[in-house]
Amino acid sequence: MNIALAAHDSRKILMENFCIAYRHALSKHTIYATGTTGWLIEEATGLTLNKYLAGHVGGEKQLCVQISHNDIDLVIFLCDPEARTQPDSDFNEVARLCDMHNIPFASNLATAEVLILALDQGDLNWREYVRFKKE
Repeated sequence: MNIALAAHDSRKILMENFCIAYRHALSKHTIYATGTTGWLIEEATGLTLNKYLAGHVGGEKQLCVQISHNDIDLVIFLCDPEARTQPDSDFNEVARLCDMHNIPFASNLATAEVLILALDQGDLNWREYVRFKKE
């Protein structure tokens, strides 16, 4: 499965800790991450990630392209609702594309944990069929 990880600045440490806690589950999959978040995760966990550019310089747009092609199976984008006083078009676009393509999406730690546990149990294996069917 292809998993994408991103986090707003104030949630990067939370994402890092999440990945440390679920390193075993994540290690079984291909991980993509926006630049700074990916670097932090690699340093903390030793996992190998495919890194986009930093989110603010195009990484979230790169993620959107992969989602548009239905090449991502799960997105965890830990957002800071307090920091989103201005329109956050990249975050909204990621969420919109996940809805369009039926890609499981978490924007908070509770949902991320539910999805990663479901992934580890094989409950999201239906995504492989959806991805295969498009080819």
